[in-house]
Amino acid sequence: MDGNKITYESIDAYISIFPPEVQEILTRLREVIKESAPGAEEKISYQMPTFALHGNLVHFAAYKNHIGFYPAASGIEAFKDELSRYKGAKGSVQFPIDKPLPYDLISRIVKYRVAENFRKAEGKLKKSK
Repeated sequence: MDGNKITYESIDAYISIFPPEVQEILTRLREVIKESAPGAEEKISYQMPTFALHGNLVHFAAYKNHIGFYPAASGIEAFKDELSRYKGAKGSVQFPIDKPLPYDLISRIVKYRVAENFRKAEGKLKKSK
């Protein structure tokens, strides 16, 4: 195991390691997610800032050239046309760090994921009765 691996205790600790201009982007992204998912729990998962509400909603992370946003495969699929201009994969999208983030789109994706998690939670409740 790598003894030099950094572990983060909080989203604040994660954001604090970046240069001020990146901290600004991450702080705004965090605010947008919190506004879009009231009641979501903040945590660190996979060493990334994570928001959870009836399960994980979204993760995000900063890299040298982009901000990674991870709304699960369903979040990417539901907004694939709008996300098509960005690099990405099945469950992730890369927003260039030198361009403004599409906060309105991010908000809509988070709200979609909240609704999706609520539907899944309700389905589990019905099955357990």
